[in-house]
This record gives sequence, C-alpha cells and structure tokens, in this order.
Amino acid sequence: MLLAPRLYLLFHLLYLCQYAIQNRALLQFKYSFSLPHDNSIPLHCDLYHGIQSYAKTNSWINGTICCTWNGITCDNKIGHVIGIDVSCSQLQGIIHSNSSLFYLQHLQRLNLSYNYFSGYKLSPKFGWFVNMMHLNLTTCNLTGEVPYKISYLSKLVSLDLSRNGNMKKEDSSLQRLIRHQTKHLYLDNNLFTGHIDEFQYNSVRYLDLSNNNLLGSLPMSISKLVSLHHINVSFNHLSGTMESKMFSKLKILETVDLSHNPLLSLSTFNNASYTLPKLYELYLSSCNINEFQFFLTKVENLERLDLSHNQIKGNTPTWFLDVAKDSLRYLNLSNNFLTNIDQLPWRKLGYLDLHSNSLQDPLPIPPIGISFFSISRNNLSGVIPSLICTISSLKVLDLSHNNLSGMIPSCLGNLSGSLLVLDLRNNKFHGSIPKIFPKGNKLVSLNLNGNQLEGPLPRSLVNCRYLEVLDLGNNKINGTFPHWLGTLPNLRVLVLRANCFHGTIGYPMTKCTFTNLRIIDLSHRFHGSLPKKYFSHLKAMMNSSAKKGELMYIGDNYYHDSVMVVMKGLSMELVKIQNLFTTIDFSNNGFTGEIPKSIGKLKSLKGLNISHNKFTGNMSSSLENLSNLEWLDLSSNKLTREILGELVDLTSLEVLNLSGNCLIGPIPQGNRFNTFSCDSYNGNVGLCGLPLLRTCGDDKGQQSLAH
Repeated sequence: MLLAPRLYLLFHLLYLCQYAIQNRALLQFKYSFSLPHDNSIPLHCDLYHGIQSYAKTNSWINGTICCTWNGITCDNKIGHVIGIDVSCSQLQGIIHSNSSLFYLQHLQRLNLSYNYFSGYKLSPKFGWFVNMMHLNLTTCNLTGEVPYKISYLSKLVSLDLSRNGNMKKEDSSLQRLIRHQTKHLYLDNNLFTGHIDEFQYNSVRYLDLSNNNLLGSLPMSISKLVSLHHINVSFNHLSGTMESKMFSKLKILETVDLSHNPLLSLSTFNNASYTLPKLYELYLSSCNINEFQFFLTKVENLERLDLSHNQIKGNTPTWFLDVAKDSLRYLNLSNNFLTNIDQLPWRKLGYLDLHSNSLQDPLPIPPIGISFFSISRNNLSGVIPSLICTISSLKVLDLSHNNLSGMIPSCLGNLSGSLLVLDLRNNKFHGSIPKIFPKGNKLVSLNLNGNQLEGPLPRSLVNCRYLEVLDLGNNKINGTFPHWLGTLPNLRVLVLRANCFHGTIGYPMTKCTFTNLRIIDLSHRFHGSLPKKYFSHLKAMMNSSAKKGELMYIGDNYYHDSVMVVMKGLSMELVKIQNLFTTIDFSNNGFTGEIPKSIGKLKSLKGLNISHNKFTGNMSSSLENLSNLEWLDLSSNKLTREILGELVDLTSLEVLNLSGNCLIGPIPQGNRFNTFSCDSYNGNVGLCGLPLLRTCGDDKGQQSLAH
C-alpha cells in the first residue's frame, strides 16, 4: 500500500529536479548575453516588421518555474521545455559550443531571430536537437559555413537562416538541408554558392534562395515539387534555358520569382494542355526576356506580373491584353523598349508602371480604379486628357520626362481627396499653375520642374498641409519669395531655382518657419541680405546625430521622390532622397553682407553652396561647427582676410571651392586640405602655400600680402 505514495513522491522529486535543471540551463543562457546600450539592435523588428522588440528574458527570474516565463513553452504532461521564442529580444553576444542551450534536448521549436550574435559561426551542436521541428535564426548576424550536422535534424519542418548576409554553403548540396518532412526552407540574403542540385523530396512548400551567389540552371526536378506554393531564386547568377513546362504540374503554385538572373532565358513553350490555376504572383524582372512569353496565357488568375528591366520591344501583342484581364492588379513593364500599347483593359488594375520605354502615342487612360500610374521617361506628346480627372482612386500620377504640352488641367483638383503625388516635370506645359489645391487635400509631393510655367505661385498651396516635396525649379514663375510656404509643417524639400523671382527673401513671419526643411534650393534671382533668423528655424538641419543603421527615404511608403541637386560641384539626380540628406544651395543670386553666423547651427548639413553672390567680410567662424559638411562652395564672392584655419578639422569635407574671392595669407594644411587642388583657390592673388606654386616666403607672396 505504501508503494504508490513512494512512487508518486519519487516521480515528484524527479519532476522538480527536471525543472531545476531546465531553470538553471535557461538562466545560464540568459546571462550569456548583454542588452544593447542603443536602439540599433531592435531596428529590424520595430521599423521594418512592426514587431515590438523588448527583452523577453527579463521575466526569467530564479526561483520561479521556467514554464511560466515569457517565450518558454513546456510539455503539459511531462514538463519538458519544448519551445523557446526569444525573437526580437535585443540579445547581444555569442552562442558558444558549450552553451547551456544545448542541454535542452527536448526542444521542438527554437526562435532566436532578430537578435545580434556578433558574427557568430553556427555551432554543429544545433544538429543535436533530435526533436527539432522549427528552427528560426533569421537576421542574427551569423557568419561562416552552415554545419553539416544541421542535416541530422530529421524531423525538421521549417528552417530559416535568412538575412544573415555572411552565411555560406560552398558545396552544392543545399538539398541536404531538406528532409522528408521539410516544408519551409528560407536561406535568402546570404553567400551561398554552387549549383542547385536535383530535389530528392517533394514535401517543400516554401523555398527561398534569393540574394545569394547560386550558379547554373534550375533543376528539372522542380516539376516534382507538387506541394510547392512559393519559390524565390531572384538575385542570383542562374543561367540556361528554363522551360515553362517545368511548372506545368504544380497546380497549387502561387508565387514564382526568377527576377534579376540576367543569364537566365525563358522558352516560349506553348502547350494548351496545362494551366497554373493558383499562380497569382510572377516576377521576371531582369531576366533578359526579349519578347512577351506565350505561357502567360496559362496564368488565368494572375494578380501581380513584373516584366520590368528586360529587352521587350515594339508593340504590345493583342493576345497579351487578354492575360488575366479580370484578375490582374499589379503590372510592371518599365525599362523595356515598348513603342505602343493600344489599350489598358485590366479591370482590377491598381498599379501600372510603364516608365522608361519608347511609347509614342498620346497618353493612354488607365483603368478607372487605378491608384498608381507611372508612364514617365517616354516620348508621349499631346495634352493631358480630362478623363484622367475622373479617376478618383488615383494616388500617384507620374507623367514626367515626356513631351506633353498645353496647360495643366484645372480639373486635377477633383483628385484632391486621393492624390498624393503629382509629377509633371520635364515636359512642355505652359501657362500658370492652376488653383488645384483645395483645403483638405492630401498632396505629399508636387514636382513641376523643367516646364514653361509662368505667373505667380497660387496661394492655395498653403492648403497642402501634408506636402513634403515641392519642386518648381526651371520655370518662369515670378513674384517675390513665397515666405508663406514656411507654414507648411511637413515640407522637407523646396526647390525654386532658375525662375523669375525677384526681391529679397525678407524675414520669417512666424517662429515655426521651414522647421522640417532638409533640402532648399533658391539659386538665381534673389538679392539683399540673408536673414539670420531663417537659419535659426531650420531645426531639421541642426541634429547631427541619427539612429545607427537607419537608411530610410522620403516616400518609402508610397513613392520614391527624386530631385536634381548640385552636389560637390556636379549637377546630379538623387533617385531616392534619403531622410538624413541635407543641403542648401543659394548660388547665383545677389546676396550681400556677411555670411550669417547662424549657419553654424546646421550641424547635419552635408552641402553648402552660396557661390556667385556678393558676400563680403571674412569667412564666418561658425562654419567650423559644420562637422558633417561634405562640400562647401563659397566661390565668386568678395570674401577677404585669411581662410578659416578651423576648416581643417572638417574631416568629412571632400570638395572645397574658394576661388574668385579676395582671400589672403597661407592656405591651411592638414587632413582634407592636403587633397584639394589649385582649382579650389584660383583667383585669390593674396593666397600662398601648397597646392599653389606661390610660397608664403617669396617676394611675390610678400607683395601680395602687403596689398
């Protein structure tokens, strides 16, 4: 009778002993890491995935049962730890081969994603988890070879080693990572090389090998993966001919991405005996395609099709206009050589990109429900049809870089409830800018640069409370400086260069003037002194620090704006405008007086061009505070005295132009100043020292200094 209680007591002691062992192992694992002192580690989660990152291991406290800890899952019957999820937990350090993690042999799920393991090489001991079904190590800064013993995980259903950047598997046996049960394999964004071998098992559903260095052709055994839903081999070096029948038996295939394999060619295999009824995404960008492929007629439910950056020439064939007519929502044919597209019959199309072709007809009218329409960089002529104004769903309208003419239709104001981007630059529009900016409009970007527009700016622009980019350069717009634009709370880019403005800039009307401005170009036509208070209000140019690792662009969520700037002496187009980029161009005006000292507050400034003005006096000592400055152009003014010696400490300075002034004395030496050529100092007869041939001790130099 006493045997049962004794067995129960023994079982209970073993149970507690097991918990103690697991608790100790997990706590040792916790204390092998540190938490970051900055915000760089959780960026991927918070900014790019919308997942809140926090230290889950803070709930792992000695003296409590580990099965209650955050991220820990235990078997309900036996109490073994079978799952660990510490993704986005801000862990920083190394998982050594003697880590207590490997004591937890009952693990079935392990998610360590979005932490920072310091260039750690994956331990072969990860192959010891005989019960492992789901292993996620994405975005952990892992490096080196994938251990062969990972292939011992015979129960593995999903393996994610993606986005580590430096992981390798130099042999060609990627299939060793695929077992009978493997359904999900994500190896993208690494350094895998070699060929893709023939597939041995048909269990794979999701296969992502994109952004590696894989070679050779796709194996024909792909046709046996009858469970395949998703395949992505984009951004590799695949070659050879891919038969479309390779996918003919994959009846549940949903997504195919072969893009950016320029040596890969597609056959025009045409067989009416098969269709791909489930395929809704097909990406064939940059695949060296030179004509529309007939097999597209087999994708009757297709929703997204990308054929951009290929060699497709001539007219759009009539049969192509029937491809997925009732289902297609996204179509990208940009960067080809199309000369004509008769009609746009896709009823559900929401995104259409035809930019950078050779289209010559008048502007085609997109479907009524479209939200994104770009047909820039073609040879279109004629006027904007008024039917465009009836598309109330339109958010982005880009007709730039064509030969369109006439006046900008005032009916575009009808789109104020939806339109975010209006880009009409580099056409031949004339007349005044219509009053198409009612209260409550949602416009974020307006670009009319490079037309023949004239007259004053419409004051209704103050209604554009969401406006971030305003580029009206290279027109014939007249009037005085529109200081009232400073009240726009989100304005980041203002380009008014090369118009017919006149007069002074004047003084800011409020204390909140241009506070978010990062790029301002007022070159040509203005005069008078520069009010120092304007620079004191440019708050967005004052913060020299930025989050480590942040690389974001204006319009990331809707459209990548671009702008022409004079940078380091060269006119160039910023195809994407980085959020942190800041520059001021006040060149070719008639500004007088001394350089305002308040410029020195703009510590994040990358470029400053105030050349070809009438500035006098010495170089402002506040310039030494511009520690992020990469180019400085003060040429063709009337500056006197010595070059500011503290400019030597601007170690980011790559281009300096002080030519055409009245500067005197020795040229400072050290750091970047040792790299500048004579062109930086031409026309300053009082300067001496390297790189000029005039030494500061010779007679000519002394005579120049005397004057």
